[in-house]
Amino acid sequence: MFSRTKAILSIESGNPELVQAQLAAFTKQVPLLYFMLVTNTVALTITHFGAAPAYLTLYVPGALYAVSLFRLVHWWFSRNRRYTHEEAIGRLRSTYRLTALLGAGFCAWSLSLYPYGDAYQQSHVAFYIANTVVGCIFCLMHLRAAALALTAIVLGPFTIFFGTSGNPVFTALALNVALVTVAMVFILFTYYRDFGALIRSQKELTARQAETQRLSDENHRLANLDSLTNLPNRRQFRAELETRIARAEKNGTGLALGLIDLDGFKPVNDTFGHGIGDKLLMEVGERLTAFAGQGLFPARLGGDEFGILFEAGACAERLHALGEEICAALQEPYVFNGQTARVSGSLGISILGEAGTTADRLFDRADFALYLAKQNFRGTAVVFSAEHEAEINEQGRIQQALRAADFEKEMHLVFQPMVDADTNGIFAYEALARWESPVLGNVSPGVFIRAAERTGIIGRLTETLMQKALEAAQSWPDHIRLSVNLSTRDVVSNRTVDALLEIIARSGIDPARLDIEVTETAVMRNFALAADNIRRLAERGIGIALDDFGTGHSSLSYVHRLPLTKIKIDRSFIVDIATNELSRSIVKTIVDLSRNIGCVCIVEGMETHEQVAALRGLGCRMMQGYYFARPERLEDTLAYRAPSDTIVNVPARKTG
Repeated sequence: MFSRTKAILSIESGNPELVQAQLAAFTKQVPLLYFMLVTNTVALTITHFGAAPAYLTLYVPGALYAVSLFRLVHWWFSRNRRYTHEEAIGRLRSTYRLTALLGAGFCAWSLSLYPYGDAYQQSHVAFYIANTVVGCIFCLMHLRAAALALTAIVLGPFTIFFGTSGNPVFTALALNVALVTVAMVFILFTYYRDFGALIRSQKELTARQAETQRLSDENHRLANLDSLTNLPNRRQFRAELETRIARAEKNGTGLALGLIDLDGFKPVNDTFGHGIGDKLLMEVGERLTAFAGQGLFPARLGGDEFGILFEAGACAERLHALGEEICAALQEPYVFNGQTARVSGSLGISILGEAGTTADRLFDRADFALYLAKQNFRGTAVVFSAEHEAEINEQGRIQQALRAADFEKEMHLVFQPMVDADTNGIFAYEALARWESPVLGNVSPGVFIRAAERTGIIGRLTETLMQKALEAAQSWPDHIRLSVNLSTRDVVSNRTVDALLEIIARSGIDPARLDIEVTETAVMRNFALAADNIRRLAERGIGIALDDFGTGHSSLSYVHRLPLTKIKIDRSFIVDIATNELSRSIVKTIVDLSRNIGCVCIVEGMETHEQVAALRGLGCRMMQGYYFARPERLEDTLAYRAPSDTIVNVPARKTG
């Protein structure tokens, strides 16, 4: 009981929200409180002036006025101040104490006036106390402890004083005020309870709003953050690019966009597992973040693709140098639990203004620079330039002409023989596409094949060329094979493979006479789909040749998992084969690998008799190159004769 009473008569310091609400509500009531107190006191002083001693009508009320005025001014000038919880508690407690003191002071002063004057003046004292205290209590309703203290200090003595005065009117008045006091205390408790409930509801609402905002912020963060690397994702990167473009145009500052694609990441995933692949991506993010101090904003755009925003001095030379630093950092080994993985990063950069003024344009130009880096300068940075813009325009003309081309009329094939160096006999022809455009003239295969891939018409072109190649093969002896190349997109297109199988079936050519050549790069882009399509071809009896072997990033496990019948050694290993011991060792390794997995090994790029002799000494037999013949039209294929000095006598190896 005692503890409950103590709690009722105390400031609830353990409820910060309630304390702040009490202080804010009471602050609004302070002017009214002191207005009632002073005006009622002035009125009582006037009615007793001359009847009561001067100290009761001048000095004592003057002191009470001064205290009231001081407190009113103090509250007025601090009404907009924000208080800490501790300061608010201290302010309420001082109000509680001062309420008790002022209540006791005004009550004692007014009762001391009672003996002076007539019955009307005595009635005024009773009216003053009851009226003033009731009004003040209502002003203190937000401070339950202060209101109850004032009730006990003033109305308690008032009831006793007038109830025992012997005057029936005053006795009735005292009884009436006592009953009103009980009702008022009940109202006070009810109001305070509802006030506390309101504050709790507001607190709960605020907490729910805060939680809702937190969840919204978290959702926004997750929607704009890559969960693996903790870098911004594509959405945030695009928004940041738009913002920085607007800022750069407004302030006249520089800006550039960089796109990074990791070279050799898929073999890491397949060799070491996706766990190591994820760790590698995380470390790539850390290495890119290390450049943030140089004004870079890195992001992961998806898969093994990253983006960078360069600000400030974005000149081509500085960007290229910084890009090379980034590529060098990405090329450092990645070591996880004793396992070492290696990848490189190709970087394409476009500069705001020089490459374009919109986000889409910068992305497109950076992507083109990245394409050039991966095709020609893998693991390095390429900054988009005016020359590249001219190349894009030229590619646009080529793509436009390619879309309008009549493949049947404009496309034709030439054939390069593959020779058995032991017999000088031709065992196969490789079909190579040529385009003679009525608008552009002769267009290089390396140009129009890439253009066909970029425009999405490579499948239709491949179907036309396959049809022409099969028709040509019908004029050759049955022992001569036909070799046809598939592009990167062809290998991973189920629709194209379906169409090619149908064309082969209709041609009447035995599928066993046909070889399909695919490159390492084409297979590695989507190994699962490429391997499935290659198996479908192999199941029909078609031979599968892996072209440009040794220049890609595939692992030997991929070679083992494909139904290969031939491996073609890239010409880059042949240039100095007659003089370079390392080149001979690499070729010998590939030859032995081919033999061990049951594949025919074909060497490309033969141009000299010395190269032929060196390769024969390494056990190579099947060859192709300008030394034997350049690509020729169909009518010249049957008239081919190998060079008279092709056959090279190689001493027999010693055994035992």
